[in-house]
Amino acid sequence: MEWLSLIGGTAFLLLVTLIGFLSRYRRCPSDRVLVVYGRVGTGRSARCLHGGAAFIWPVIQDYKYLDLHPMSIDIQLNNALSKQNIRVSVPSTFTIGVTTDSDKMGNAAERLLGLNNPQMTQLAKEIIFGQMRLVVATMRIEEINSDRDRLIEAITNNVSTELEKVGLRLINVNIQDVTDESGYIEALGKEASAKAIADAKIKVAEAERDAEIGKALADKVMTISVATAQAQGIKGKNDAQMQIAQSSSELRIKQAEAARTAQVAENLARADIERQTFEATTKAQQARAEMQRKQQYAEQVVPAEISREAAIVQAQAEAQRITIAAEAEGKRIVTIKQAEAVAADAESKRILALKQAEGQGVKAVLEGRAEGFRQLVASSGGNAGEAVVVLVADQLPSLVDSQMKAISNLKIDKVVVWGGTESGKSGISTLLKDLITGLPPVTDLAKAAGVELPAMLGQVRSSIDSSPNSDRAPSARPQPNQTRNEAPLGEHRQS
Repeated sequence: MEWLSLIGGTAFLLLVTLIGFLSRYRRCPSDRVLVVYGRVGTGRSARCLHGGAAFIWPVIQDYKYLDLHPMSIDIQLNNALSKQNIRVSVPSTFTIGVTTDSDKMGNAAERLLGLNNPQMTQLAKEIIFGQMRLVVATMRIEEINSDRDRLIEAITNNVSTELEKVGLRLINVNIQDVTDESGYIEALGKEASAKAIADAKIKVAEAERDAEIGKALADKVMTISVATAQAQGIKGKNDAQMQIAQSSSELRIKQAEAARTAQVAENLARADIERQTFEATTKAQQARAEMQRKQQYAEQVVPAEISREAAIVQAQAEAQRITIAAEAEGKRIVTIKQAEAVAADAESKRILALKQAEGQGVKAVLEGRAEGFRQLVASSGGNAGEAVVVLVADQLPSLVDSQMKAISNLKIDKVVVWGGTESGKSGISTLLKDLITGLPPVTDLAKAAGVELPAMLGQVRSSIDSSPNSDRAPSARPQPNQTRNEAPLGEHRQS
């Protein structure tokens, strides 16, 4: 019995010991962090487990849990100074929790173990307030209001770094409406609204401008088509040369119109870019000026600016429409003038061809005469004087006819007839003598008429030979034995 009692007591002790050891084996749930502290190793203050299980040695070790449930914190950040020294209010909501990073869970065990959720929340709130004020101080009002992603990114980076130092993790950041005391953000909103309205009005004006441009282009095409049809109707009555000239003229007109259209489009685009740049600069200056103004001033100025910009856009659209119409009218007039210039050019070419044909005819006649004279000289054995005599003899009838016409209208009251006999000779020899005596007047007459008489007719001496043996020139007066008869006009006497 003693042995049985001893064995039973030993077994009981072993069972109690086993139960005690099993009760010190702890499993860690997924929503908690198991912190084992005590004798956990050299240089370590605690051993943290997220998930799994661990044996807690009695007496030398103990354990606690850190709750991983997220905690929501409302941060009402008011009157924080921005980079422009404007106080803003940035209400936000942060969601935090105990970190599960193996490298950062030691910080949580050292600084959060034993704190309840309100205490953890208060600690995190103080850290978040300080970091948010620091982030807001490095950003402008425009960036805070418009670039929320950048603001959240900056807050997340700064706050996460500080929270991890105490073993907390930032889960989410939600930024609410940002406001300021001076009303600058509200003025920015009104400016954006006014800009959107102005942009819409600009688009409407541009659409109307495009419609006017399309209408002007259609009118231009119609005018060109009508003018082209009329030119083709006239061109059908002309010859092939005028058709070639007209085609070249139409090609130059189209090239000039294409270049002019491209230049007009380029000028319009450049003017539109300059106008938009000017408007953007003006609006930026207005925004900087409105930054220092109060809400009441912004409400009075913005509607007036919108009306003024709309009036400017409408005036610009009207001016462009008038300019396009004037250009279309100018192109129509230029087309008509060019068609008239083509017709005048064709007429001048026709007159030039006619004059050239006449000149060629005259040239052919003169060449024929020269060739005939050359052959006449050749037939006379190369004696040009005889050839000239033949030509003069050939022209004597026309010269006599011309002289007769010249004196046909003269009033003649008498006619002198030469004739008679000398020493019983006939009157013919006396007549020839009288003709030779009258040669000097004939020579003078030929010189006055611009005709050079041939040498066979004789030459007149310019001076009388002073030698005593020289013969005197025959007198042009009739000899004494000649009979000179005078008769009234219409009568003829002969000896």
